[in-house]
Amino acid sequence: MLGSIGMPELIIIFVIALIIFGPRKLPELGRSLGKSLAEFKRASNELRSTLEEEIRVEEQRAKVETPKTPEAPATPADVHHEEPVGAGAPGKVDKSA
Repeated sequence: MLGSIGMPELIIIFVIALIIFGPRKLPELGRSLGKSLAEFKRASNELRSTLEEEIRVEEQRAKVETPKTPEAPATPADVHHEEPVGAGAPGKVDKSA
């Protein structure tokens, strides 16, 4: 913002302020303007740090709350029973040996 205002422009603004407010009132206005700017910077820094802290807390909370889904236990429909090879029908005895 002040990058586009050069030294000649600042001198013109100072002369106009000196004419409007007078030499006695100008230091008081400068002090009040400086205090106002300092208060604004302090409030904006406090707001930024509060927002950063809240974001950090929310990210940590999201990490803690995401449940780890365990593997689902096998249901009876998923379990397959196979007969051993060579096993015949129940009750029949193989006498060929």
